Amino acid sequence: MKQDTKHGSDRPVVFLGPPGAGKGTQAREISRMLDIPHISTGEMFREHVGKGTSLGLLAKSFMERGELVSDEVVTEMTRQRLTQEDCEKGFLLDGYPRTLAQAGALEEILRQNGYSRPVVVNLQLSYNVIVHRLSGRRVCSKCKRTYNILFQPPAKEGVCDDDGAPLEQRADDREEAIRERLSAYEAQTAPLIDFYKKQSNFFDVNADQRPERITQALREIFQDS
Repeated sequence: MKQDTKHGSDRPVVFLGPPGAGKGTQAREISRMLDIPHISTGEMFREHVGKGTSLGLLAKSFMERGELVSDEVVTEMTRQRLTQEDCEKGFLLDGYPRTLAQAGALEEILRQNGYSRPVVVNLQLSYNVIVHRLSGRRVCSKCKRTYNILFQPPAKEGVCDDDGAPLEQRADDREEAIRERLSAYEAQTAPLIDFYKKQSNFFDVNADQRPERITQALREIFQDS
C-alpha cells in the first residue's frame, strides 16, 4: 500500500548478526541490488571522528575508554544520516540498531520520515564457527585490507598482496576477546531479535555457508518482498 508521505512505500532494510557473520559483505551486495545506500555504523563513526564533529568527539571519548558508544550518540548520527538525499528511496542499516532502545528510536525516526517498517534480516551463525572465522582474520598494517588465513589467505603467508606490508591480528580477534564480544552481543541483541520477530518482515538466514549461497538466499528474500 502506498503511503502519502515523503518516502512513499520505499522500505528500509536492517541487517542483524553476530561478529563474523559477514554482514558487511552481504550488505554491500544487497544494497547494490536494491540501489540503496549501505549505512555502516563503523563508517559513520570514522567519518564523524575524522571530521572532528561534536558527535565524533563524543564517540571517540567512548571508544578511547573501551566502552560502547552511547545509544544517544549512535542514534543522532543515524538520524542525521537518514535525512540525506540518497536515503529517499530506502537504505540498508548495518550495525544499527543493536539494542532495544536503539530499535525504539529507529521506529520513531522512520515514522517521522514516512517510512514503513523495515525488512529485518538476521544472519545466524553457530558459536564455534564465529570463533573459528574471526580468529583467522588478519589485517594489512598499511592499507587495512582484510584477509582470512582459513578461507581467504594472502598469496604469500603473512604479507599483503597489494603492498607487501605485514599482516596483523587485531587484539579483538583473539579467541578470549572474541568470546567476550559474543557474550556482549548475546546480552544486547537477543531481546532485539525477539522484538523484530514479532513483525511480519523478519527473516532468519543461515550464515554458516559459503558467501555466494548467503547472497543467493538474501536475493530471494528481496525479490519476493
